[in-house]
Amino acid sequence: MEEFLPEDEALLSARRRGEEVGASAIGPAGGAALRFLATLIGARTVVEVGSGCGVSGIWLLRGMAKDAVLTSVDVEPEHQRLAKLAYREAGLGASRTRMITGRALEVLPRLTDGAYDMVFCDAVKQEYPEYLTAALRLLRPGGVVAFDNALWGHQVADRSRRDPTTEAIREVHRMVRDDERLVSLLVPVGDGLLCAVRRD
Repeated sequence: MEEFLPEDEALLSARRRGEEVGASAIGPAGGAALRFLATLIGARTVVEVGSGCGVSGIWLLRGMAKDAVLTSVDVEPEHQRLAKLAYREAGLGASRTRMITGRALEVLPRLTDGAYDMVFCDAVKQEYPEYLTAALRLLRPGGVVAFDNALWGHQVADRSRRDPTTEAIREVHRMVRDDERLVSLLVPVGDGLLCAVRRD
C-alpha cells in the first residue's frame, strides 16, 4: 500500500532531510491520501500543523488548486527552512506557502474563523484534542480535518497502554466520533489517518 504511488525525488529528498533532523513525516500512502482529500474538496486554503520538513506540504499542494495557499505552522525554524527548500525543489513557488514559526496552540487562535478548507495535524500528539477544537473553528462547512499517527503504532487499540500520548490520541478519536457536526473515517494507511468532514 505504501508503494502504490511512489514518491519522486523532491519528496524523497525532503523525507531524507527530515530524518536527518529527527522530524518524522507522514508516509507515502498517507501523503497520497492527503493529496486525494485536497483534490476531492477543491482545497484552496489549508493549514498544516507540523511541516515534516516539507513532505506533507508537497503532497497537499499537489492536490490543492493551482493558486491555493498552504499555511504551515511549525515550532522548529530549521524544519521550516528545510520545508521551504523542499517546496523550491518540487517547483512550488514561494507565493503558494505561508510559513509561521511558533507553537500551534499560540498560532492557531490568530487564524481566521471559517476561512480554511482543510486542517492537517501532525505535531505534538498530546495536543491533538486542542488541535481539533481549533480546526472546528477554522474550517468552513464541508471542510476536512485530518490527523496523522491515529493508530500510534497500534498502541491506541491496546487498552493496557495508558501513557499521555496514547490517551490523547484516543481522546481525539472519541471527540471526532461523538461530534454530530462531523462525519468521520479512520483510514488504515501508514500509521493511521483520522479524517472528518465538517457538515454544518
